[in-house]
Amino acid sequence: MRKLPALIAAAGLIAVALTACSSTPSAADCTGGAPSGDASKLVTATGEFGSAPTVDFPTPLKADGTQSSVITAGTGAGIIAGQKVTIEMSVYNGTTGELIEKTKYGADDTTPLSLVVAKDQVQEGLRKGLLCATEDSRIAVVVPPKDAFGEAGNASIKVGPKDNLVFVIDVDKTYLTRANGAEQTPQNGFPSVVLAENGAPGITIGSDAPPKELKVAVLKKGTGDAIAKGDSVTVHYTGVIWDGTKPSTVFDSSWERGAPATFTAASGVDGGVIEGFADALVGQTVGSQFIAVIPPDKGYGDTAQDTIPANSTLVFVVDVLGIG
Repeated sequence: MRKLPALIAAAGLIAVALTACSSTPSAADCTGGAPSGDASKLVTATGEFGSAPTVDFPTPLKADGTQSSVITAGTGAGIIAGQKVTIEMSVYNGTTGELIEKTKYGADDTTPLSLVVAKDQVQEGLRKGLLCATEDSRIAVVVPPKDAFGEAGNASIKVGPKDNLVFVIDVDKTYLTRANGAEQTPQNGFPSVVLAENGAPGITIGSDAPPKELKVAVLKKGTGDAIAKGDSVTVHYTGVIWDGTKPSTVFDSSWERGAPATFTAASGVDGGVIEGFADALVGQTVGSQFIAVIPPDKGYGDTAQDTIPANSTLVFVVDVLGIG
């Protein structure tokens, strides 16, 4: 996730850390989004999509609950809980009409702001406003104090206890919530994988001894772009230890945290993942799901890591949700 504009970060509109949320992504239609209302319909924004808009609304602008209206319609399915998106946005004080902060809108070759639309990761009003919005849409969101800073307001950005926030948001990109590629014929010698309704994998390891070399098999073949070494990649994953227990010991899972993770497809000084995981990522396509069996020499070797014993063979099932 790229660095946030200073005031947005300081004000707590977006949480920088990836923390747990109360819901996991679902393939069902989006729910829980904010309705359009009289206040959000009064917000106008002109200018090209992806560029800083000229925004106008009457002041003071207030709503009893968070409202979200479409200024420019987009395409595709609506954003659901737990989904990663990239956006550009401008934030205003609904009482004074003053601009509080805006993203860079591509200035100095910056990339759009990335976030996960989940509780504990974005402010509640912003979360509600983004739910059910579509890619390439521009929306206006009006957020009352109860879904923003509450009765305290936020003096650091000159938001009083009764001030509404007004967002104008360009939804730049939406990421997959699970692998959507074509199912592939299972390969012998790999653990079995069964998916829950929301796409989270359950992994069962047989009684065979673990392989001594890296093994990778594609479970679903996506049609998106292929990952190159050094790419920033957004994935959902579950990792278990090949330890002979049933069920296998889960040591890490983005599904359990309720939010996808973003890694660099490189190891060592070039990235933050183990060698076997990076090697397994390179060449995979967006929309794919794969299983990787990683021997100790491409994992953590003879060094224990929290709940992972030394010399452990690791098994990951990974859904490739997007690049960037």
